[in-house]
Amino acid sequence: MTADAIIRARIDSVTKQKAIAALDAMGLSVSDAIRLLMLRIAEEKRLPFELKVPEADVAPATDRHSRRLDSGEDLFRDLEH
Repeated sequence: MTADAIIRARIDSVTKQKAIAALDAMGLSVSDAIRLLMLRIAEEKRLPFELKVPEADVAPATDRHSRRLDSGEDLFRDLEH
């Protein structure tokens, strides 16, 4: 198959550099790693690793940051907590 699609993702620069160094040690590029990941997902119809539910102490923070605020006032009130 011809590689004719482009995938873009945002990630923090520290993680990116650590991943590049690890992949380089394996003789792979970031594109190689993403291609391998996508091929495996396409073939197996699942992620090649287990997803886990966040720890109980992390869940409230996650819930707090994922809810929708109705106004700017709600945003500033939320930021105070």
